Amino acid sequence: MSIVVFGSINMDLVAHAPRIARPGETLFGNDFKTVPGGKGANQAVAVARLGGQAHMLGAVGDDMFGSELRGSLQSYSVDTQAIVCSPGASGVALIMLDAHGENSITVISGANMRLQSDYLDTVMPFLDGATHLLLQLEIPLELVLAAAHLARVRGVMVILDPAPAPAAELPAELYRACDIITPNETETALLTGIDPVDIAQCQKAADVLHQRGSVQVIIKRGSQGVFWSRNGQGIAIPGFSVPVVDTVAAGDCFNGALAVALSERLDMPTALRFATASAALSVTKSGAQPSIPSRADVDAFLHAHTA
Repeated sequence: MSIVVFGSINMDLVAHAPRIARPGETLFGNDFKTVPGGKGANQAVAVARLGGQAHMLGAVGDDMFGSELRGSLQSYSVDTQAIVCSPGASGVALIMLDAHGENSITVISGANMRLQSDYLDTVMPFLDGATHLLLQLEIPLELVLAAAHLARVRGVMVILDPAPAPAAELPAELYRACDIITPNETETALLTGIDPVDIAQCQKAADVLHQRGSVQVIIKRGSQGVFWSRNGQGIAIPGFSVPVVDTVAAGDCFNGALAVALSERLDMPTALRFATASAALSVTKSGAQPSIPSRADVDAFLHAHTA
């Protein structure tokens, strides 16, 4: 059984500085590197690293980054046969990291947003026999919605990471087409107008998303763990205290890990603990895909943190 990831493939251009510059300010940084990323690609790598069979669907450009991005995915044992190459630039993300590991990200979509509706003909065969479809919002929204519908009619569980959260409201149809929606705290506030500062506010925000059609809501709360609500009944899963180096891709690692755990038929609380541990380990290393832990690393971490 396989997990399909349909989404963005980017090259991350990562700059480190003592803090994130204010508008109009120039700072001297202390490091720069290029690292393969993109929310879709990061989730696919997480699936593969954590023991799942990952199929990546999406697009790269015909520039120097395109072949490098495809090769990087292959090095993690992600299936890339469905990735298309389109004329023009690949997607890139400009990432500023401060001394505490917090980040500011600007994405230039490139090939990701050049995908057309005819690519859905490529998507469909990969959904046959898949257990889960992972989606994000860094490719055209109409393709995200169409892919969710194609998955649902095939009995494939759809997990939507609503990131980056759009300025405009998401279509109600998309909430109904997805089995699980996984916003972080910032995205939750943007989508619902409710800041999930505590469990009570998390439930209020989840209730808003339930009313829009989301059956299961998982609010990612960083070091505080996650809040899971199903049909209005919520529980909190605590996080792990770890040294933070870089929070880039932690949410993507979480979603990939969640899909792997659910594909192995773990119950949701156990799956959430596995995903939370995976994300916690990812923030202890720098980079997007290079920070994603192995299955052995996560299993050992959970064993060491067994109550």
